[in-house]
Amino acid sequence: MKKSKVLSLLLVCIMMTSVVLVGCGGSSTGTNNKVERLSIATGGTSGVYYPLGGAFANILNDKVSGVTATAESTGASLENVNLLNNGDVDFALIQNDISHYAFNGIEMFSDKEAMKNIRAVASLYPETIQIVANTSANINTVEDLKGKKVAVGAPGSGVEVNARQILAAHGLSYDDLQPDFLSFGEAADGIKDGRIDAAFLTAGTPTAAVTDLSTTHSVNLVPITTEKAQGLINQFPFYFETVIPAGTYRNQDEEISTLAVMAMLTVNANLSDDLVYNATKAFFENLDTLAAAHKRGEDISLEGAKYGISLEIHPGAQRYYDEVKQ
Repeated sequence: MKKSKVLSLLLVCIMMTSVVLVGCGGSSTGTNNKVERLSIATGGTSGVYYPLGGAFANILNDKVSGVTATAESTGASLENVNLLNNGDVDFALIQNDISHYAFNGIEMFSDKEAMKNIRAVASLYPETIQIVANTSANINTVEDLKGKKVAVGAPGSGVEVNARQILAAHGLSYDDLQPDFLSFGEAADGIKDGRIDAAFLTAGTPTAAVTDLSTTHSVNLVPITTEKAQGLINQFPFYFETVIPAGTYRNQDEEISTLAVMAMLTVNANLSDDLVYNATKAFFENLDTLAAAHKRGEDISLEGAKYGISLEIHPGAQRYYDEVKQ
């Protein structure tokens, strides 16, 4: 009887050990197949970055196995570049001029260490520099801004740097006008009540805030001539010439020559080559999803993927471009 009890105990111990080993084996398999969670920094919910970032998240979730992606609403380019460099997000939408400043530790990033953990995936669409003036202020050229009350963007913003560079190209500085460091939303209110004569804005066109302003107030767009534009491009290669087509805004009967920067899809440098390759491939094979998310998505193309790139391209994205000969 004693021998029988001993054998029974041994069998129970063996069975328990087997269960533990199987359980451990199951955990190991789960670890190997775990889902990688990715976050995408976008912008405000009423802007362009947020719907495009959401569409990209949907593409990743539907087309790339082993990942779960989420689009995060943020303060756009300036916040995004910090989040991306610190590894707090995996992908981010950022203007190419902002990424250039951040990577090189200049302009609004001059008091910080250069951000070397950011890489490019693709150029997306143009963000047009728009100078919107109250028609009653008689501002028809950039030089006409002299002595005027001009909103030049929020302090330390990309718009403010654009404004400063454009003014300098026309022989002007803030000393030559009455600058006000306002966002365009604040500036639009100022134009409505006469406190502001003109305002700088950098955004995809048509810009809802300008559309709204032009429907209730008489405003005009101020052009940047080709000569001045070329001088700026020679100095700052992330700029390029573009036009705002006639009819973009109410009472805009002629196209307006100006400059633009590019919105870019960027990635943390430490993401694996395979993951970034798969993400880039899925992105360009599902451009219809991006176009359905926002009108600016219609401007995204494989042919323009490297246009205006201001960063080193991530090796995973470059592998895809090599594969499709771009």
